[in-house]
Amino acid sequence: MAAAAAVAGRCGRDPCGALCPLLTYLGVGYADYAVLAHVLPQPALRGSPWCPFHAAAFNLIVLLLLACHARAVLADPGMVPLPDTAIDFSDLRSGAPRKPERSQEDWTVCDCCEAYRPPRAHHCRICHRCVRRMDHHCPWINNCVGELNQKYFIQFLFYAGLASLYAAGLVLATWLGPAGRSPAGMAAGGDVANNRVQTAHCIILLLESLFFGAFVTVVFYDQVMSIITDKTPLEQLRSQGLKETNREGPHPLKPKLVLLREVFGRGFVLCWLFPWSCSTPPGKGPMYTPLPSRYV
Repeated sequence: MAAAAAVAGRCGRDPCGALCPLLTYLGVGYADYAVLAHVLPQPALRGSPWCPFHAAAFNLIVLLLLACHARAVLADPGMVPLPDTAIDFSDLRSGAPRKPERSQEDWTVCDCCEAYRPPRAHHCRICHRCVRRMDHHCPWINNCVGELNQKYFIQFLFYAGLASLYAAGLVLATWLGPAGRSPAGMAAGGDVANNRVQTAHCIILLLESLFFGAFVTVVFYDQVMSIITDKTPLEQLRSQGLKETNREGPHPLKPKLVLLREVFGRGFVLCWLFPWSCSTPPGKGPMYTPLPSRYV
């Protein structure tokens, strides 16, 4: 219930965040309908023993896509809890001299939340909260992509790209396959009006698959690169600014597999494909406090 209330609150603050998930569900639903009702029944695939396999496999991909999307929408991205009592930051507002810039590993103060935030946390202007290791606020999931839900977001991108590739491949198979090009196959397709409807749906499905497939592939690549470089887009912009002022030196990177396991979990690599947690047991994950450890 709390997750649903949070989603409803984000929809009120960001109308685009309500529209984009709806477009996602409509696009996925149409693709599933077009494949089952207009692509697989065509002569090139209808008589093939692989037709039931294609139907089951495509629906399995769609099911995993929707499950990953739901987890990304409803999961806590890693919001930093607010303190129970107000913290006095009057010295920061008074314009008094502040301490020199601290290292990247130090806690900082969020002027919007009026609370301390841990390293690598950033404030989201839509969620009105600080999020640990915030990547960006994505309207397609109406949620921030952060430390705790980046795995589900990347899985959603992976299955969206896989569904797009699968649908485009099925459409091309119906057009380029021997049965689809032969006169007998064309005659077996039914009347002319029905063939035109099927062709129209195939064209729309192919265009949808190419567009969304290219889009999610670019975002998927960007997400993977941000993991293996250990820098979110926000941190990349910040580091560029620091380099211009010569205030940041090079920092050693962890091994790429370690960085990937921090996001996808420490279980088997095969578990990375499924929308469930396979990292640490419940109660042993990252602990969030509104104060730095030196003040606790």
